[in-house]
Amino acid sequence: MGTAASFHINTPDNTPETYFDFTDENYKRVKKILSKYPANYKQSGIIPLLDLAQRQHGGWLPVAAMDKVAQIVGAAPSRVYEVASFYTMFNRTKVGKYFIQLCGTTPCMICGSEDIKKTIEKHLGIKNGETTKDGMFTLLEVECLGACANAPMIQLNDDYYECLTPKTTVDLLEACKAGNPPAMGKWGSLPMNGQVSCEGPLGKTSLFEPPVPPKIDESRFSEGKVDPASVKAHMSY
Repeated sequence: MGTAASFHINTPDNTPETYFDFTDENYKRVKKILSKYPANYKQSGIIPLLDLAQRQHGGWLPVAAMDKVAQIVGAAPSRVYEVASFYTMFNRTKVGKYFIQLCGTTPCMICGSEDIKKTIEKHLGIKNGETTKDGMFTLLEVECLGACANAPMIQLNDDYYECLTPKTTVDLLEACKAGNPPAMGKWGSLPMNGQVSCEGPLGKTSLFEPPVPPKIDESRFSEGKVDPASVKAHMSY
């Protein structure tokens, strides 16, 4: 399994003196994120701010970005380092344009994840934890990604590609090289065998009609300012 060091090592493009700041557009997002928390609890925004910084910086977090987040929330830099080094969603070293996280836990392993791993390594010429020379792909074997029903699978940046075979894996990599990764399916992932979500070989066997939602007592919101229909917008979804 690939692992990240719990400490920082200076590199030419990643030192405390390296410049990092949010763009004007992202500062609007910073303001929106912090508005969700009381003024004396700005540190609660560390995780979403780190995620925003990582997305701005091409998928990884330089130490200067962590320092900027610490400055914004009024925390000691060490507090931000603790968060960034604890959660595996944060990459503290550079990754490729397409960051491949290959699930190697039991269900995926039984269903052929080792074959998928060997296919990726052979096709791209890299090993686990390495990045292609052109900076296009990084491969990392990880623990369970929660798509066991559609094993084997990979997470490619934010997206799940499931029910993989060596052939469909190569097809996916070639589509990425062409700058045209397959779009996600209706339910937010893409099984590469043509099925829909987690439906079995017989297709959909239940829930043919949309379920009736529970009734909501509108009076619960009569004294508040929250419009139930706008909750996702308020949460920046």
